[in-house]
Amino acid sequence: MIPKIIAFDADDTLWHNEPYFDEAQAKFCELFADYASKQEILQLILSHQVKNLPLYGFGIKAFTLSMIDSALELTSDQISGQGIKKIIDIGRDLLQKPVELLPEVEEVLKQLKGKYKLVVATKGDLKDQHRKLHDSGIGHYFHHIEVMSDKKELDYEKMLSRLDIKPEDFIMIGNSLKSDVLPVLNIGGHGYHIPYHTTWEYEKIDFEIQHDNFKSLEKITDVLPILLQ
Repeated sequence: MIPKIIAFDADDTLWHNEPYFDEAQAKFCELFADYASKQEILQLILSHQVKNLPLYGFGIKAFTLSMIDSALELTSDQISGQGIKKIIDIGRDLLQKPVELLPEVEEVLKQLKGKYKLVVATKGDLKDQHRKLHDSGIGHYFHHIEVMSDKKELDYEKMLSRLDIKPEDFIMIGNSLKSDVLPVLNIGGHGYHIPYHTTWEYEKIDFEIQHDNFKSLEKITDVLPILLQ
């Protein structure tokens, strides 16, 4: 199989992301430590995030609104304006985090550029993801940037239609089996999984993938012997 387009997820595939959210949640838990245990608070935030996904989508702004929903529930709607401001400050801090590339990402992109069309296919806030790509310094390696509202079969089908590419000529590389791999395999594409050391609970699956078009790799450089052979 000679692919025509290779797409990379962004957060926790090209650069660090989830640790910043873990840090933000830790700050939130400290603010409301008198109301519930850390585990209870984390579960509450997750439940609001999942419930809000159809309305708010993914990204830092949606996460901040879900923290506010969680604070309202914890305090029985008695949280003060100052308390809301502290939560907004946590979200604002997330939006200003530096972009730190994962090891050897740029080296891989250098070797693949010119041999394939490279694409970023990611979820999140449009403005924030474009900021991170700009700050990363690697935007020039990519033929196309796609910030998706979700990563389900239909979302990938729409993207591939815009790129005028068949699923069998497409490889998606990312850290989430749920979002980066399974939907692509289901539409006939190829999914390569590169695990990150921490994963958002929503993105976890509880079964192993068995598929001819699936590859499980240890690090991003493992794609090179496959794609440059």
